[in-house]
Amino acid sequence: MAIDDSSSTTTRLLTLLNVSATKAGKRKRTFIEETRPTEKLNKKRAVQIVIPEESSERTSQEPADRVDKDAQPPTEQEEGAPGGEAEDEPGAEADPYEAHFGLHPIVLTESAREAVDRRAWSQQRDKLGKLGGVVESVPEGAEVSSSSTSKHRVLEKLKAPLEARQAKLPREIVELQNDLLNSLSSYRDLYITRTTPDTQASTREVLTLHALNHITKKRRRVLKNNERISHAVKAGNPPPEDVQDQGFTRPSVLILLPFRSFALRWISALTVHTPTPEYQIENNTRFQSEYGLPPGAVDKLANAEPGMYPRDHIEMFKGNVDDSFRLGVKMTRKSVKLFAEFYGCDLIIASPLGLRMSIEKEKNADFLSSVEVLIVDQMDALTMQNWDHVQFVFSHLNQLPMESHDVDFSRIKPWYLDGYSAYLRQTVLLSAYETPETRALYNHSLKNVAGRIRTERRWLPVEVPEGIDQQFIQFDCSTPRDEPEKRFQYFSTQLLPGVLKSAVQSANTVIFVPSSFDFIRVHNHFRKHVGVSFAVLSEYSSNQDISRARQAFFSGKKAFLLVSERFHFFRRYKIRGIRNIVFYGPPDHPQFYTEYLSYPFLDDGVEAPDITSRVLFSKYDWLRLERIAGTEGAAELVKRGS
Repeated sequence: MAIDDSSSTTTRLLTLLNVSATKAGKRKRTFIEETRPTEKLNKKRAVQIVIPEESSERTSQEPADRVDKDAQPPTEQEEGAPGGEAEDEPGAEADPYEAHFGLHPIVLTESAREAVDRRAWSQQRDKLGKLGGVVESVPEGAEVSSSSTSKHRVLEKLKAPLEARQAKLPREIVELQNDLLNSLSSYRDLYITRTTPDTQASTREVLTLHALNHITKKRRRVLKNNERISHAVKAGNPPPEDVQDQGFTRPSVLILLPFRSFALRWISALTVHTPTPEYQIENNTRFQSEYGLPPGAVDKLANAEPGMYPRDHIEMFKGNVDDSFRLGVKMTRKSVKLFAEFYGCDLIIASPLGLRMSIEKEKNADFLSSVEVLIVDQMDALTMQNWDHVQFVFSHLNQLPMESHDVDFSRIKPWYLDGYSAYLRQTVLLSAYETPETRALYNHSLKNVAGRIRTERRWLPVEVPEGIDQQFIQFDCSTPRDEPEKRFQYFSTQLLPGVLKSAVQSANTVIFVPSSFDFIRVHNHFRKHVGVSFAVLSEYSSNQDISRARQAFFSGKKAFLLVSERFHFFRRYKIRGIRNIVFYGPPDHPQFYTEYLSYPFLDDGVEAPDITSRVLFSKYDWLRLERIAGTEGAAELVKRGS
C-alpha cells in the first residue's frame, strides 16, 4: 500500500523528535543561548562544540569542518548579528523577508504546492530593466504579478557602502545592479541565462549583498526573540508562543561554484560589504593560501600576451582550478569567520564534488536541510564537469534531517516541521548560456511557490569568414529518448560514408563531438569499423598525447582528428592543418564554432572556399543551434526539416 507523503513526513519527524528526546545531556542552542547565564549553566556549556578561534596567520592544511572541543562558546555580544544590533527597522512587518520566510507565508498555500508538484505554471513575458526580457512563472491559479514593481529592502548599514561604491561606477552597471536587487527582493527563483565577463563582478557583488542581507535579517529576528524570551522569564511570565524563527540547522545560504578561484572571488565580493575596521576577517591568511596559487607560482593565463587566449577562457581558468572544496562562513556582529564548522556557519561555499564527497563520507546531508537561498554560479562550467554531482546536491536539499543536532524544536518554523521548506527556497542560477541540463534543472528542481523568473534573448548568428561551405544537416527524431541512437545511426550510415568517399574531405578532417558519451561511441566506431588513420584529443589526454596528436594531424600522418568539446573547453588549443570540420552536434559554446572555422587560416595559402563545415542536428538541439545560426535562422532550419 502506498504511503501518503504527508504521513511519511510526520513519521520521520516524530522519529527525529523521539531520538532527540532520548539523548542524554542538555540541549545545545542552534544559534545563541538565552541571556541571564548562571555559573551552573556555564559549566555545563563548557563541553559545547564550537568553531575554533584560529590565528589569522595559521596556514596549515586542516579540514574545513574541523572543530575545537576545548574552545569556549561565544557570548551573545560576540555572536551578535552582522550589520548591527538586533533591532527591527521601520516597516519590518512589510519586509519581503518577513513576508516570504515568516511564520505563515501567504504564498505557501495547498493549491500552490499542488500546482508546483504538477508542474502547472502560469506564464507571462515582461521586461525587467537591464535584465532584459524575461519569462515570469507562478503556480497555476496564483496571481501573476510583475516583478518590475518589486523594491529591495536592504538594511541601512549594508546599503550605505553599496551606494558609495555605485557613485564611482558607470550608469549602466548601477542600473543593472539595482534591477537585479529589485528582482531578488521578491524571493522568486531567478535564472539568468546570459552572463558575460563584463557583468560577472557586479552581479557577484549584488548577490553577496542579498545573501548577507538575508542572513542578517534572520539573525536579528533570532536575537529579538531571545530578548523577548529573556524578558518574559525575568518577569515570571510564560515565554511568548510566536518565537519560531529557525530551521533545523544554521546554514541558510549555499553557493555552488566550479573552482576554488571563484570561491576567492565570491569571498572578496562578500567582504566588500563588511569593510574594516568594523569587521575582521578571521583565517584570511589561511584562506588566501588554500584558495589562491602556491607561493612563487606563475599564472600563465593571467600573464599571457593579449590575444593568446580568449577572454572567457582566461576568466574561467585563471587562478586555482581545484574543483573539490567546501568552506563554511560564519557571520557575526564584528567578524567574518572563514573555515567555520558546517553546523555553526551561516553560509556554505562549495563545489558540487566537494559537497558530495562530504555527504558520502558523513552519510548525511543535514547541514543542507535549512537552505533558504541557493546560488549556482558558472553553470556552463559545471555542465563541463560531472553534472551528476549537481543533481546529487539538489536531491539532498531541504530534506528532513537524520539527526536533531540538539536543536530547540520549539523555535523551528512550522513550515520546516511540515516538510515544506523546498517550496520557499529561493534559487538563483547563473550561466553564460542555456543547455538542456540547466533548463531541465530549472523546470524540475525549482519548487518556489512565489514563482520564478527566467531571462531570455534573441540570438544573432555568429560571424564566420565569408565563403566557407557550411551545411546544416538535420536528421529525423521523434522523441528525446531516441535522439542519441538516431544521431549515431545517421552519422555512421550516411554522413561519415559520404565524407570518406570524398577525396577532399577524407583528409585534414576534424570530428568535433560535444557530448562525452557520444565521443566514446564515435571513438569506438572509428577504432573498430573505420579503416582510416586518426588521432584523438579528449579531456583525459596527457600533454604528451596532445603534442603527438596535433603534430601527426598537421603533418598529414593522421587523416582524421577526433576532438571532444570538453577538451577544447579545458585546453583551448589552436589546431593547425584543418580543412574540413564535421560537428557531430552543435557545440554548447557558440564561440567554439567560430574558433574552429577560423583555425584553417592559421596555415598559409588557405582560402575560404577550401574549407567545409558540416553540422549534424535535430530539433532537440534548438538551444545550441540558435546560438550559432541565430534565433530566426535556427527556426528556419528546424522548419525546413519538419
